[in-house]
Amino acid sequence: MARRNTYREDEVLETPFDFHHLLRASVYIKKYLNKMILALALSAMGGITALFGPMLTQRALDEAIPDEDTRMLFILVGVLILTYMISVIFTTTRSRIMVNVSQSIIYDIRKDLFAHLQKLPFQYYDDRPHGKILIRVVNYVNSVSDMLSNGLINVVLEILNLIFIVVFMFCVDVKLSLVVLAGVPVLMVFLFWIKRRQRKAWQQVSNKNSNLNAYLQENIVGAKITQIFAREQENAETFALLSDRCRRAWMNAVKYSNLVWPGIDNISVWVRAAIFIFGLVIFGQGNTSLGVIVAISSYASRFWQPIMNLGNIFNNFINNIAYLERIFETLDEPVVVDDAEDAMEMPAIRGEVTFENVTFGYEADKEVLNNLSFTVKPGESVALVGPTGAGKSTIVNLISRFYNVNSGRVLIDGQDISKVTLHSLRSQMGIMLQDSFIFSGTIEDNIRYGKLDATPEEIVKASETVCADEFIRRFQEGYQTEVKERGSLLSQGQKQLISFARTLLSDPSILVLDEATSSIDVQTERALQQGLNAMLQGRTSFIIAHRLSTIKNCDKIMYVDQGGILESGTHEELMAKGGYYYHLYTAQMEDIA
Repeated sequence: MARRNTYREDEVLETPFDFHHLLRASVYIKKYLNKMILALALSAMGGITALFGPMLTQRALDEAIPDEDTRMLFILVGVLILTYMISVIFTTTRSRIMVNVSQSIIYDIRKDLFAHLQKLPFQYYDDRPHGKILIRVVNYVNSVSDMLSNGLINVVLEILNLIFIVVFMFCVDVKLSLVVLAGVPVLMVFLFWIKRRQRKAWQQVSNKNSNLNAYLQENIVGAKITQIFAREQENAETFALLSDRCRRAWMNAVKYSNLVWPGIDNISVWVRAAIFIFGLVIFGQGNTSLGVIVAISSYASRFWQPIMNLGNIFNNFINNIAYLERIFETLDEPVVVDDAEDAMEMPAIRGEVTFENVTFGYEADKEVLNNLSFTVKPGESVALVGPTGAGKSTIVNLISRFYNVNSGRVLIDGQDISKVTLHSLRSQMGIMLQDSFIFSGTIEDNIRYGKLDATPEEIVKASETVCADEFIRRFQEGYQTEVKERGSLLSQGQKQLISFARTLLSDPSILVLDEATSSIDVQTERALQQGLNAMLQGRTSFIIAHRLSTIKNCDKIMYVDQGGILESGTHEELMAKGGYYYHLYTAQMEDIA
């Protein structure tokens, strides 16, 4: 078999970057505008103070030294040292302020991203590798924060520095100042040439890093499966390929980035050489003093320094523009399943569930449910059976409104669930999935997850009801045992029992059990049955189970396939009918036998 040499196609930016993105980012800057203005003022004062240096040098060369005026020379040196110290103090203070602003912006963007991710529907996570989502919240935000804080401040500061330098320079000598400015058009042509190439190169770096991060995250989570199927070598080769693509993209981008500074530096050298040629040969003729030439040369050096800084800032902007676009791309992801503008609070649920002509598909051209209608009475226990992919889990997902229906309505107690707030709906529902997710933290924290104000006594009682208390107490720390990421210290069966306790503690009005006992051994399941009966008592419940022996006592069994419900009734009624359920049940019993 040929080795798979790609992990996933690179993402493509849908729109080119424009300054609208920076305008959008201003919402994160406005909160700290006062601090940023103070930092700018301190930097400007430090920069102006430092600009007196060449003038002091000129006076020393043209007046103090030729006149052998020692007193003036010491004064000029003293003032020069003082201006340097003042400049350092202002710059240091400014740096401390901007570190605080930068970290605050990181906090704000991450908070907004995480809050938005919490609202995005299941479909968003179904369609994207989790590693690509993770890199946006962590890496990309780190990258753009400095651009939004120090980057923007430095742009203004360096432009002001240029203006101040030009003013000081013209005060010394107009003709030589014009020689310095003659290099600016050359610089503009150079920057225009390199801009587009840089942006494209850094977008490629963003894409390749995103793919690498997604593959890495997936393989860390699936490390056990990798070893089970002895895929270490093949995965290592794929990772090496993705890493090599990252390296090549990075080297290509750095190639253009590294042209900026040498390009500006070369233009600076040519201009400073022109100063001496024009000052001593063309303009000179005994009219231009050495002090003036040295001062203008010094200002020219300083003139190109903010331009080089602007080049570096520009370089940094180009590097991070792709990241900023990715962040806004995530923030712009529509929250498809959200509260309607006039959404009301869901009253206390009695438990009647009705599907009215519901049609739904995860993809536009593929319907999973087609014109489905049924009603479940309050307190009824309903089992959903049928082949894999028939739509059983889809039905319970629609009851919880994890997806919006394409057409039709889902009603609870006669209330269209699309007209109520998600929190008021889901807070009254309990859902147990086959993959019981356990968070990092203690066992007690995980059980309390759905009811934060639960007392220790309530937690223990819920655990005893679902037969989890016995194994929990066998741990040295009991309920305070740290279970690590994804509950790595627990067996799959133990995770499901903890999830049962978590669900029971939340006291839901509607209960959904989706293959909830699939990882529990038969002996524990029998002991758990009493607790399950207690959970089902007085609650409308939907149970999805492939072990049909566990759902025989349900009030209603619905056979789901072909986009609808082909049969419905009690176990005895469906067995007597001899239809789909009968053949499914007898085939399973024969396999067990």
